[in-house]
Amino acid sequence: MTQCAHRLLELLVAHGIETVFGIPGVHTVELYRGLPDSGLRHVTPRHEQGAGFMADGYARATGKPAACFIISGPGMTNIATAMGQALADSVPMLVISSVNRRDTLGRGQGRLHELPDQQHTLSGVSVFSHTLQTPEALSEVLGRAFAVFKSARPGPVHIEIPLDVMALPAPETRPRIAEVFPPTAPDAALAWAADWLADAERPLVLLGGGCVAAGDAVRTLVERLDAPAMTTINAKGVLGCDHPLDLGACASLPAGRELARHADVVLALGTELGETDYDLTFDGGFRLDGRLIRVDIDAQQLARNHATDLALLADVGEVALGLLERLPHQASREGAARVADTRAALALRDADDVAPYADFLDTLREALPDATIVGDSTGPVYAGNFIAEMPAPRRWFNAATGYGTLGYGLPAALGAALGVPERPVIALVGDGGLMFTLAEIATAREAGVPLAIVIWNNAGYGEIRRYMDAQDVPRLGVDLAAPDFVTLARSMDCHGVRVSTRTALHQALQASRQAPGPTLIDVEADRWSA
Repeated sequence: MTQCAHRLLELLVAHGIETVFGIPGVHTVELYRGLPDSGLRHVTPRHEQGAGFMADGYARATGKPAACFIISGPGMTNIATAMGQALADSVPMLVISSVNRRDTLGRGQGRLHELPDQQHTLSGVSVFSHTLQTPEALSEVLGRAFAVFKSARPGPVHIEIPLDVMALPAPETRPRIAEVFPPTAPDAALAWAADWLADAERPLVLLGGGCVAAGDAVRTLVERLDAPAMTTINAKGVLGCDHPLDLGACASLPAGRELARHADVVLALGTELGETDYDLTFDGGFRLDGRLIRVDIDAQQLARNHATDLALLADVGEVALGLLERLPHQASREGAARVADTRAALALRDADDVAPYADFLDTLREALPDATIVGDSTGPVYAGNFIAEMPAPRRWFNAATGYGTLGYGLPAALGAALGVPERPVIALVGDGGLMFTLAEIATAREAGVPLAIVIWNNAGYGEIRRYMDAQDVPRLGVDLAAPDFVTLARSMDCHGVRVSTRTALHQALQASRQAPGPTLIDVEADRWSA
């Protein structure tokens, strides 16, 4: 009979998994025995955290989950940070790990890679964490994982397989893969929501990451309503570039808050209304005084952060289509004029924390207009969260909000590049954040990915430095020694170039598409000139 570890590979393929990120170890070698013949692509990161971030970037860029093969103990604590980021941003990720033999679990015998309770440790950064006790349960547990990915609020799922279970025979039955559909809203709820929206004089739409798979329907709905739309960072691109009804991520700013406060009906689609999208000033000043209609795939989200008047537990795309069937074509509500007035009041490109990066961000878009830009926590990313325009969803994402992990940008960009090789991908990072996962440059070179790694190099943790200054805190721990990044890139057989002008950056970005591997572009922040 087929071993459990080999059966796992067959089931992953049957469920549509194409890519595995993992670092082989003595506790996971059985997972690798059948891997060469499975049809799965394997990518070896240089750290388990990198594996998780790569799977995250792959899923955000493609809409499909990847798998991670991770050793017990330190491998799992290493990937826990990436799982926390994915959980916060509702990113599907399947983490398969080993764990010690069943008869040793919880006994504290000092065995290799032993944690007191690995499953419990990882349950806090996953939708669920499960210990596989028998091979017979494998198909069921994987079915649960993919049901979450397809019909609920997605996130990381952790399945650990004891060493003795990996080698046991597994049933050789034909895989039965369920067609799973998300919940849909009842007709009565759709009719109620449509009536409210039809009667609204000053409607507002809030678009969250739950909209990215339903861009066409959502965009048509916003246009039918002739309503201003605020898009969170994870929803950037849902309305396309330069849409006259798109206000972007302005909910934390005075003019955006003023518009939201005066909306008589607010339609929130696939957004948790969380702090880092709606209250970056951390003062609780985002208010919705009008009637609030919320649509989300997660029942608990419907009751969080703001009092709700009408809650629909349903897929955003289905609700958008249902509302379009019920909403009349109405006279103009002057939505574009309301947006134009709000944009003028915001004056984002002139803001002190945005203006220094505007020309830089323009250059990225002009040089590689179809690029997916994956960011870390760095000044240009924070600015781009406000002003960057994307032609489609899944083209701009980063770890600058939500869980807020440093080191995300490079490995997540590599995951995206592997998932969408037909499009350029830019890793937009700071020198401080890049040092967290610098070794993944070697992974990118090994994979032969023409990835552009653009470093905004301000010699340290520039955003924290600025925050310290604003709070009158002495600068400590923010001025960092860094390597010569260009020389380092070349030592890993990658192209490296240092730039300080818009023209040089534009040329380097275009040349990166022809490179056989990653191109590191070190932007000297203190010398940058448009």
